[in-house]
Amino acid sequence: MPNLWRQFEDLLPDSPLLLGTVATHHADGTVTVELLDGGLLRVTGSGSVGDRVFVRDGRVTGDAPTLPTVEIEI
Repeated sequence: MPNLWRQFEDLLPDSPLLLGTVATHHADGTVTVELLDGGLLRVTGSGSVGDRVFVRDGRVTGDAPTLPTVEIEI
């Protein structure tokens, strides 16, 4: 018999992968990341001020490439 709860969980989306720039490095092993929309998150992880990083589930998951961004308004 299939696990109905597991099937339901598989329908739910994963945590979003966010992109931001390290704004502040804290001594307790956390950093403040400024997201593209201007929001700030304090997450666990490391990085130097100005580094672009990926954030998921309150953690820095890795370095992000520094690419130009284009905003298109519809």
